[in-house]
Amino acid sequence: MPDNPNPNRARDHLANERTFLAWVRTGIATIIFGFAVGRFSIALREFMKLQGYPSTTPGLTTWLGIISAVGGVMLIFAGLGRYRKTKVQLDSNTFEPSGFVIDLVSYLLGLFGLVLAGYLAYIAIFNK
Repeated sequence: MPDNPNPNRARDHLANERTFLAWVRTGIATIIFGFAVGRFSIALREFMKLQGYPSTTPGLTTWLGIISAVGGVMLIFAGLGRYRKTKVQLDSNTFEPSGFVIDLVSYLLGLFGLVLAGYLAYIAIFNK
């Protein structure tokens, strides 16, 4: 039986794969959320046309949906980049935890949430 310098190698790589899959799930959920937001805007515009109101442009909601869908794709690519970097670090026994990517994603998602909440508040206050 060969002498294995790192008996936890398989466990570490499996944990890296699970982390990557979490990035993929989050990215897919963000894409689906963006699609739902964008479709809601289009459906609302069509409903208003049926009610006899003038057709308006899709507006900010469609752009928020597009931003969310593109952000979801970017999350998947960021996860892939982190997965590959961690794989190389684990193989060379030089693993360093991620700081910047996690911080960047957290701040961007927080900012997006605040923009979406602000838009919903604006709609609730000014479109009565």
